[in-house]
Amino acid sequence: MSAYGTWPSPIDTGLITSGAVGVAEVVVDGDDVWWGESRPDEGGRTAIMRRSAEGDLTEVTPGAFNCRTRVHEYGGGGWWVDGGALFCVDFADQRLRRIDPDGTIQLLSPAPIGPAGLRFADGRVTPDGRWYVCVIERHDGPGEPSNEVGMVATDGSLEIRTLSSGADFYAAPRISPDGRSLAWIQWNHPLMPWDATELWVAELADGEVSGAHKVLGNGQEALVQPEWSPDGVLHVITDRDEWWNVVRAPGPGAPAAQFDPVVVTSHQAEVGVPHWVFGQSRYGFGPAGEVVHAVGSATGDQLRIATAGGVDDTDLASAASTISSLRVVGNRAVFVQGSHQVEPEVCAVDIESSEVETLRPARDLGLDARFLTAPEQITFATGPDPSAPDAPLAHALLYRPAHPSILGPDDELPPLVVLIHGGPTSAARNQLQLGVRFWTSRGFVVADVDYRGSTGYGRSYRQQLNEAWGIADVEDAVAVTRFLGVEGIVDPARLAIRGGSAGGFTVLAAHTFHDVFTAGASHYGVADLTALAEDTHKFESRYLDSMIGAWPDTRDRYEARSPINHTDGLSAPLILFQGLEDEIVPPNQAEMMVAALDAKGVPHAYVPFDGEQHGFRRAENIRAALEGELYFYGRVFGFDPADELAPVPITHLDPV
Repeated sequence: MSAYGTWPSPIDTGLITSGAVGVAEVVVDGDDVWWGESRPDEGGRTAIMRRSAEGDLTEVTPGAFNCRTRVHEYGGGGWWVDGGALFCVDFADQRLRRIDPDGTIQLLSPAPIGPAGLRFADGRVTPDGRWYVCVIERHDGPGEPSNEVGMVATDGSLEIRTLSSGADFYAAPRISPDGRSLAWIQWNHPLMPWDATELWVAELADGEVSGAHKVLGNGQEALVQPEWSPDGVLHVITDRDEWWNVVRAPGPGAPAAQFDPVVVTSHQAEVGVPHWVFGQSRYGFGPAGEVVHAVGSATGDQLRIATAGGVDDTDLASAASTISSLRVVGNRAVFVQGSHQVEPEVCAVDIESSEVETLRPARDLGLDARFLTAPEQITFATGPDPSAPDAPLAHALLYRPAHPSILGPDDELPPLVVLIHGGPTSAARNQLQLGVRFWTSRGFVVADVDYRGSTGYGRSYRQQLNEAWGIADVEDAVAVTRFLGVEGIVDPARLAIRGGSAGGFTVLAAHTFHDVFTAGASHYGVADLTALAEDTHKFESRYLDSMIGAWPDTRDRYEARSPINHTDGLSAPLILFQGLEDEIVPPNQAEMMVAALDAKGVPHAYVPFDGEQHGFRRAENIRAALEGELYFYGRVFGFDPADELAPVPITHLDPV
């Protein structure tokens, strides 16, 4: 037996980063399958890979090319393939390029006025091959950038045309199979795309659109992923009936007020996901018009087929932890699949036989399966009084300490790490996360919380965070901690909370307004809501209107919930990590908190990273952050990790 937290583990930061590849955004072009790979070992760049029908694997992007768009800052959808040609954006200058099958690179967009001043995302090529229709974001004037649906000539003439403008945001421009119609999603401040969006359609001819009009969008539904079936029928995902499901939408000429969409899938579970990034896909069309789709549940995603008549017909493949980037071409569905034992890999399934083929296998981690036991799904009472009969409920994935050869002492309970996801309209990742197993293999319990407001439990659950951010999420973090303490699962004296971005805000708020946690780690977290409302990027500049209240009318509410204004409540040690090029949560947020902790004499550490933005992508920084956090918990909780760790200076902590 060994003390919790001191267990030696093969799941170290070298395993987490060395050779690690994030696989995403599958595209099928003829018989070839393409995907993106993010590589921490190469500075976090995204490379584009192609697998031929014969199984030959080629990296198409040259050298240090980093295929990542900055539209909405979160990006996604920075590339597409048509006829063997790769249309892609390089992160360095954000210019659109075409890389032909012979490797020739053709610039398609002009040099912007300022750095990264012209950005492109979520594109498709017109059937005649002349235009690349996409979302365009312009940073070429005063004030916030402008967004539009536009088209870029594919011949290298550098011509750009605007097709639709005037809304604050656009997504998913999709061309009908005959090239005569264009559909897209749009929305305006202060709404976020998971609050309410609109589906628009226009006629497309000679590089121009006409007759643009809204066909869906009642102000109470979030529409995502419009797609045209092979026979030219427009579909979209809507949550108008609580859950994100696929419906058939009207085409050109059908007014929205007179149309009731035809339900295609009717799960009490989610087909859709929030539009945080471009390029997401959760359904496609089989050869007979059937809708192949991924649907989420508490235990994971399932691949299903809905018939053309709109009846859920059959399971296509066994349940997986996660399914993403689903593309369907002919009788084959291709997607990224992950589980709790295997990192995400690219798979294909034959729609008729249900035979599954792995096209891009995950790396062999060489781990005993007993390190990777599946988490437990737990539901617990929460709110200001969890004991009340009508107390609301929240959810979490519970990971217990897992090691094939080590147990903890009989007279000791393990420390707890409460993991708070970002967003906050996101969700706990129901798949293998080596960053979570890093803790459990050393003897920690991890609770990955789907607090109220998380995706995956319907529109009503997601809306429970409206005007309640900084209250409901914090209550849920505290409630899961007390629940696990009452159950005798964790040591009540060693309770840590960690999170990034919005999750970092919850960490800081929990430390400021509650005295439950005895340590915490904020990764690029928000400390001052007023500063965030006044200084963040366009996509999220009005996000707080729904989560807290209209700005600046409810300024007092922002000030009341900002941890930086209530530092008298701080007493538990904190470590803060921050990218110095973060445009979403600027470094001054962390720096203000560090100054407040120092002034109050609270033990703390601050670890800034040059060259990092919102989220750490470089291997050396991922390692430094994780090892620094373990070192910090060891010092604060009084145990010696088995790992050789570089010391992190901790201000106001008594020396060993």
